[in-house]
Amino acid sequence: MTRIIGIGSALLDVLARVPEEFVVGLPGGKGGMVLIDGPEMAALLARLPADASLVPGGSAANTVLGLARLGLPGRLLAKVGDDANGALYRDNARAAGVDGVAFKTNPAVPTGTCISLVTPDSERTMRTCLGAAATLSPAEISVADFAGCTHAHIEGYMLFNRELMLHLLKTAKAAGCTVSLDLASYEVVRASVDILPGLLGEWVDMVFANEDEAAAFVGGADENAALERLGDLCGVAAVKLGQRGALIRRGDERVRVACRTVPAVDTTGAGDLWAAGFLYGMYTGRSLAASGDCGALVSREVVQVMGAAIPEDRWQALRAQMTAY
Repeated sequence: MTRIIGIGSALLDVLARVPEEFVVGLPGGKGGMVLIDGPEMAALLARLPADASLVPGGSAANTVLGLARLGLPGRLLAKVGDDANGALYRDNARAAGVDGVAFKTNPAVPTGTCISLVTPDSERTMRTCLGAAATLSPAEISVADFAGCTHAHIEGYMLFNRELMLHLLKTAKAAGCTVSLDLASYEVVRASVDILPGLLGEWVDMVFANEDEAAAFVGGADENAALERLGDLCGVAAVKLGQRGALIRRGDERVRVACRTVPAVDTTGAGDLWAAGFLYGMYTGRSLAASGDCGALVSREVVQVMGAAIPEDRWQALRAQMTAY
């Protein structure tokens, strides 16, 4: 059976509902992700409402945990601190059925934190202090971490460390894995646009982008042009368009998948869980269109809750829907 390894930053998500003016007053744009340091994180945490909640997160982790809930075995390669939050993160992955043999630990640095600020329009804006995740190094990662895995799903945030990203790509390929890359945020794409085409063309089999990330990649808002450019570089390319669905290309095959529209509570994890559904479809033999629809089904569920943790009863319903295809 296919085993998918997710590679990314181990983060505890702090979820908070805030008014529009809270986000407008922050440095950096709305709807993206900006890295901040420890003092900035402490200051921002102090301003959050009292009902903010703490849950395990991280883009690649959300995807792999979603795959495990759907029935595809997963593994996580991520680095945590030797602290209570790190233990919580490991335990959450284990409870979801995710293999933790590739976890790394830094005893001197706390587990990373991501504040997800949810405005009344359900958009999420993230501010992240990577903590122990920032100390993951190429020297810690070998082909052995990928043993028994057939596909590696890497979050685009790893592009902030270019040496590490290239090592991950080379090691995944050396282990015989196909690779998918989620471009993560428009800030990531803008910061990496000089190297992205080369990395995608040489190492990546599937690439996922939302409309903002796609626009940043091609330098314009033409989503079809972005799909063509990404599809010329990778075997499979997907441009997610929110409530307008998604465009997907594989070689000469192109499909448009409708969005399963529902009233959104919070868009945190929507792209990550879309990737989980899509990868599940692809690696269980579904067509390109059906795989995209699997992505839409899972994404529809996660936007109805705060954070990226879909309740177990809804996972049961999703598994039944997937079986029906």
